Amino acid sequence: MKLRVYVLEASGLAPCKATTASVYVKLKVGKHKARTRAVGPTDKPSWKEEFVFLLSDDESDNTVLQVTVFRQFQSSNKELLGRSEVPLGSIFVEGEQSNPPTWYSLRPKHNVPNMRTKDCGKILLSLSLTGRNNYVEASSLLDVDIELKNSSFMDTIDSTEVKRSMDSLEEETSVKHGDGIKQVIDSVTDDNYASTSTTVSTFEEVLEIMRSSNQSDALESFQGDVVVTKTYIVDVKDLNSLLFKPKSEFMSNLREFQGITCYVEGPWTQSMEGDSLCVTRTISYTKDSTKFAKSVKTMEEQKYLKADGKNFAILAKVCTPEVPFGDCFEVFLLYKITPGPEIPSGEPTSKLVISYNVEFKQTTLMKGMIETSVHHGLKENFEGYADVLSRFVKSAESSVHSLDKDQLLAPLLADHQSNIELAIKYFCSFTIISAIVMGIYVVAHIVLSESDVTKGLEFGGLDLPDSFGELVTSGILILQMKRAFSMISHFVQARLCKGIDRHSFKTTHGDGWLVTVALIEGISLPPFISDTLDPYVMLGCNGMTKTSSVQLQTQDPQWNEVIQFDAMQEPPSVLDVELFNFDGPFDQQFSLGHAEINFLKHTASELADMWVPLEGKLAQACQSRLHLRVFLENTRGPETIKHYLTKMEKEVGKKLSIQSPHKNSAFQKLFGLPAEEYLIKDYSCSLKRKIPLQGRLFVSARVVGFYANLFGHKTRFFLLWEDVEDIQVVAPSLATMGSPALLLILKSDRGMEARHGAKSQDEEGRLNFMFHSFVSFNTACRTIKALWRSKAIEQRSKLQEEQEGDDKSDNQSDVTESVSSEEDVAMDEAYSIELPVHIESLMEIFSGSHLEMKIMSKVGCLDYSVSRWEAVQPNAFKRQVSYKYNRYMSIFGSEVIGTQLKSPSLVGNGWTINDVMSLHNVPFGDHFKVHLKYEIQCLEADLSSTSQCHVYVGIEWLKKTKFKKRITKNIFDKLAHRSKEIFELAERELASLT
Repeated sequence: MKLRVYVLEASGLAPCKATTASVYVKLKVGKHKARTRAVGPTDKPSWKEEFVFLLSDDESDNTVLQVTVFRQFQSSNKELLGRSEVPLGSIFVEGEQSNPPTWYSLRPKHNVPNMRTKDCGKILLSLSLTGRNNYVEASSLLDVDIELKNSSFMDTIDSTEVKRSMDSLEEETSVKHGDGIKQVIDSVTDDNYASTSTTVSTFEEVLEIMRSSNQSDALESFQGDVVVTKTYIVDVKDLNSLLFKPKSEFMSNLREFQGITCYVEGPWTQSMEGDSLCVTRTISYTKDSTKFAKSVKTMEEQKYLKADGKNFAILAKVCTPEVPFGDCFEVFLLYKITPGPEIPSGEPTSKLVISYNVEFKQTTLMKGMIETSVHHGLKENFEGYADVLSRFVKSAESSVHSLDKDQLLAPLLADHQSNIELAIKYFCSFTIISAIVMGIYVVAHIVLSESDVTKGLEFGGLDLPDSFGELVTSGILILQMKRAFSMISHFVQARLCKGIDRHSFKTTHGDGWLVTVALIEGISLPPFISDTLDPYVMLGCNGMTKTSSVQLQTQDPQWNEVIQFDAMQEPPSVLDVELFNFDGPFDQQFSLGHAEINFLKHTASELADMWVPLEGKLAQACQSRLHLRVFLENTRGPETIKHYLTKMEKEVGKKLSIQSPHKNSAFQKLFGLPAEEYLIKDYSCSLKRKIPLQGRLFVSARVVGFYANLFGHKTRFFLLWEDVEDIQVVAPSLATMGSPALLLILKSDRGMEARHGAKSQDEEGRLNFMFHSFVSFNTACRTIKALWRSKAIEQRSKLQEEQEGDDKSDNQSDVTESVSSEEDVAMDEAYSIELPVHIESLMEIFSGSHLEMKIMSKVGCLDYSVSRWEAVQPNAFKRQVSYKYNRYMSIFGSEVIGTQLKSPSLVGNGWTINDVMSLHNVPFGDHFKVHLKYEIQCLEADLSSTSQCHVYVGIEWLKKTKFKKRITKNIFDKLAHRSKEIFELAERELASLT
């Protein structure tokens, strides 16, 4: 048997002054319970809800329906308004299946026998009892009007109220009888209730129902913290369907990404809430367990608040009763989808804003901890939500930088203005215009004036100013003409240098990681005190350096150059940018400003167009910035991971497997890394500080990171392999829990962002990080050291390849040209000295001995290497020399490849050494070659112990350049100073040996 109870309305309830109170009804039939929704504040509430109870044949005659009315306050307190008991056996007599709407009086909780009690109000109910049928006969419910007229209650109730109740009951009955869907409640707790609802067949009907209904006002009153604010290039209707349409492909991908199982998605159903229609659905799912939390069952009830076709709002109530204190709170999420701003392409945009609020059902001392945990959990959850959504719709923020690289670089390689346009823009200044006006005025005066007689100190052909006004006018005209001539000369020289000093875009060779840098412009560069500012920029990446062209006399240079580095086997981590003022290849001036672009801390869209602020005292004072466009791309595609792991397996001696996409994504989110940074391995270990901190160590191709979570206190940092100077193994001790430890020593002043995780910092500013308590120390040690060595070898091998390429090209050119071509080059004496040293002893500095290596290293020649002397002619010998200048000798770290020819001196007893040097990695290095000649002679014919040395320097120009005089002076002064240091050191070293 099925008992159907229709709770219609109540009246005559006790008044209440509280403006936030609401009224609800509890029903109880035997062991079965149900509850209506809360309505109010009002003293005449209307529910219009239907409840179904399953009863046995015996229960239908002996059971009593208990009806209790409560008033609910905002403070979670409730007040009993009245109660009533309806015996079912006295109502449903034989042959009757339904009872018309009837008013039942409400009594107070405590009834005293034999005493008249005061009524607490009345409630309107309609009851029906059916057998096996799942619905009530429509005729029995539609005939209630006739039965009600014959009722004895007709004299005591308001006919208007009865008529209104009957009309609403007939409407509900006709709707429900049409679709035949009823909700059956077998056993309901006090906190749950059932309401009249109808399943909507299609999602389009859901939107149509909401569009025709009254929109809820709860949207305006909702206040919460925002966790997602994104703008997408999609129509608002399409975005709403993508997120909330049943069986959406987006939700399927989101479940796979977040590890959701046991997903049950209910249909959208419509129901009445007061006088308004609402559309809701229920979703239940389970999140997989992790290392830090067990699996959690979640119930989510979604309800449309607004859907007018242009704006959508969905309120979701999330319950997680299985989490600690889960019965104390509920989380409400508000999804708002509104039209977004206009974009240049004219496509429709939608703005998605997701906010949340935590409501507590009861007071708890853990309120602060619960709110913090909910905030972190939702933030992490919706970061993945936004990532998955970006796979289906394009983000409006990223579309600004989504142009192809060639399209962004193409304008930089073309001229946008002709010489005439630039000249008009350049010469339209007050100086030029005033000089022209003044010149025309003076010339007109000369033409109109009559020739005057000679007077004063004048003579024929000489006309001096006759007044102080004429003198001042002449001086002003001369100054203006001088300034105008200087501007015209500077403009012509700048236009002539175009195409000579400019680096053109060239396709690099190799397969792997390519770094392309577009150097566009600079603003507010620091002024140069001693001379005009001729700025250029040096770029460094993975041990390779590239130099831009030199811009003439400007603090706001326009480079518009594209510089590309050769392919790298491993992804680069950092791009070093440094600004200098050009003063020659041996420039010792300090840096005007520098910056470091970390690829791991910027997205591809940020790198595609960025203004880089320069660091340094001068640059920061002037707020200097450079405009760059940086592109990092991989030509190998997905195979990069496999190639890298194959190479590392040989170093480690153990099989390395590719991590799952879910684990890679979690690693990238944990440390905020880009998508190309893939996880190689992670280890459980302890970080040694004052006390050991247990956590996990993550290693990848570019970084090593550590993460720990101790009672909600999170420790998280990562280090670049490039910043690690050394890795040492520390023997087991009591401090390391009896296990060996790994000590990572960083380079000086590097990794300061991770300083909070360092064990100590030495006197040189190097941070030390210690990790111990590995499960398998030997395996972890081999893997970590192999990754570090691989990154260091990548940079050294790239330098070696460049040097070998330069050696090969220079050797080929040296074979074809004569070394003794100094007659074609003007040589000037740079240095001369007499030494009390025997000539044979002095020639030791050109013999390739230990003395030569020692002296050359002290004068700033790094990695100095020479070949043996080989006879090329009778009494003539030849050898190859290569070295690199330190940063004190040359700010560029110039590499020198030289060929030396030794032959007997033509005058006197001695030797002549001719040295032809090519400088690499310096601006204009391909424009010249340096010729250096040493003449070492014995002063006496009897070969006494006194020698005389002369050093000559000359420049052989291969191309024309405006900086010829400046480069010549710089090289001459530097080599003269270096020659002085060489021979003074030789004198001291030889004296100490004797």
